Amino acid sequence: MRDEETLADLRVGADYQFGSGAGVALFPPGTPITIRRSSGGRPRQIIDGNVDDTPGSAEGDRIVSYATDGRFTLGELGGRRIRAAFDPPRHRVAVGDESEPFIREGRNAFAKFVVDADEGIRPGDEVLVVDDDDDLLGVGRAELSGAELAAFDSGVAVKVRVGVSDA
Repeated sequence: MRDEETLADLRVGADYQFGSGAGVALFPPGTPITIRRSSGGRPRQIIDGNVDDTPGSAEGDRIVSYATDGRFTLGELGGRRIRAAFDPPRHRVAVGDESEPFIREGRNAFAKFVVDADEGIRPGDEVLVVDDDDDLLGVGRAELSGAELAAFDSGVAVKVRVGVSDA
């Protein structure tokens, strides 16, 4: 399958997972994108830019990985693109200032520090962890629903996969 056809399919999948417009936000038309495939030819990682796949070459910025369950896991760049495409609180878990340095290091977000959350979040959803100013702190997988994220006072709220440096 040609990369253009694969990108079209990936855009449809992103729209299904994140909502209308996510596919174009994650994979903008006309932007160079590298698709790394599994040994079976299935897309595994989508990288921003034209990246040389030879060993030892530059990594590029990972937009998303495409899991075997057909869902995307966001990289930092993918999180930034989703944040730009959707207004708060969509796909977001907002935490207090005391959590910021830990989440930026890639540590999990705990429910007692959640100050707001998208009520549409379901356990297992890919989410953005943000501060009160909607600055991206990290991306990861929600462990609780949106209502539970805002109500619970203990436990892991988001398993953070990638912390975002403040630079």
